[in-house]
Parts: sequence; structure tokens; C-alpha cells
Amino acid sequence: MRILIPSILLFVLAGSARAADAGYLYKAKFVQAAPGKILDLIDLYKSKLPGYQAGGDETPLWFRHSQGDKWDLMMLFPMGSYGDYYQASRIAKRREAEGSQQASADKLKEYIAWQEDLFVYGPPIEETRRAFAKAGLFHLEIFQALAGKHAELLKEREMENAYQRILKRPENLIFVRDQGAAWDVFTIGTYRDLKHYAESADFTEKDQEAAAKASGFAAANRIGPYLRTLINQHHDTLAIAIK
Repeated sequence: MRILIPSILLFVLAGSARAADAGYLYKAKFVQAAPGKILDLIDLYKSKLPGYQAGGDETPLWFRHSQGDKWDLMMLFPMGSYGDYYQASRIAKRREAEGSQQASADKLKEYIAWQEDLFVYGPPIEETRRAFAKAGLFHLEIFQALAGKHAELLKEREMENAYQRILKRPENLIFVRDQGAAWDVFTIGTYRDLKHYAESADFTEKDQEAAAKASGFAAANRIGPYLRTLINQHHDTLAIAIK
């Protein structure tokens, strides 16, 4: 499974520089804080950041829910590959670092009401970090595909990126499930702020129509309806950068 999925992605999303580089492994974590504990939870995670580096791992990328889904924090833990991440030497180093942070690990159990993990393949870590570094606002869309529609859903996500690219809008980072929670695909749009996110409303109908057709859609007003023929569930969330 771990060998086939990146190859399938490259085939389905051929022609896209973003998809051609897909195959970097991440663990995505969605976390809902216990009532009244969100700020304590953020501070606790901040205190743990040096421990990731001490354990030989890259620090996670994260953002905080603003409106939409139920979770409070979304975290992306860079792994690279299963083979790299679970090397014996790295496991030993990680355990040593975790041992010195046992108190904070216990605190997490007090501060977290709900969480789920998902292992995904996505863009190279350098690309993801560049996008996050420039962003103050994030648009996260999470999808469960209908049976037999997984490849078509991936293609639709790439078509929307083509649409964004033609209009000179930020493209989404695309992440595809390997194992874990039930979601099949999620995408992250990165924007400077809410005004930047809303600029899509400034394009003329003519420009939107031309971009949609050039990207493979029947029309601009058919993008959403077409997407809904491919999915069983879809959650949208706006989120903000954590400073």
C-alpha cells in the first residue's frame, strides 16, 4: 500500500508540478480542546516544539480553527516516509526526548477532549513550509469520496488548482489518505488574510467562465455541483495562523 499510493497519485495527477512532487508523508492531527482549555493546549504544544527537534524530527505545522468544523487545532507532522521516520536510531532518539517531556504528555490528556490522526501523502515539506510561512488565513476542505470516485475526486481537486492558477489565485496544497481516519483527501488553501481569501469575488463572470472551461469544468457555476457528485462528506473550515 505504501508503495502503490504515490505511484497512483502521479498517474492520476499527471501534468501538475505540485502533484508530480507529491509523495512526502505527513501525519495530520485534528484536535478539539477540552472546554476552556484551548489557550492552555496551545501553550503546551508550543512548549513541546523544542522536543521534536531534540528527538530528530521536524517541528509540526499548525493552525487554529476560526469557523467551520468542530476541531480547534490542525497539526501536520512531517515524516518524509515510514522508513525514515521509523528508523531504529530515530525511534530511540524520539523516545529519549519524549521521556524528558512526560509531564507535558500527561497534561495533553487533560487538555484534549477529542482527536483523530490521518497519515497522508502531500507536497514536499519545503513547499508546504513556504506556503504556511506566508499565510495568516487557511481554508481547509476535507473530503470522503463516494465509492469508486477517489481518482475522479483527486482530478477535480487538480482542476480547481488549475482554475485558481489561471485567475492568479493561490493553489491548494493537496493531501491524500494512506491510513488512519476516514477522510480520503484534504486540501489547504493559504491566504494572507480574510480580504485576500475574499478577492475571488472580484473576478468578472467572463473571467471565471473562461478559467473554468480552460480547467476542464463545464462552467464556473458547475464547479460546486460537480464536486458534490464525487463525495459522501465534505467539511469546510477557515483557520488562522498561530503566532
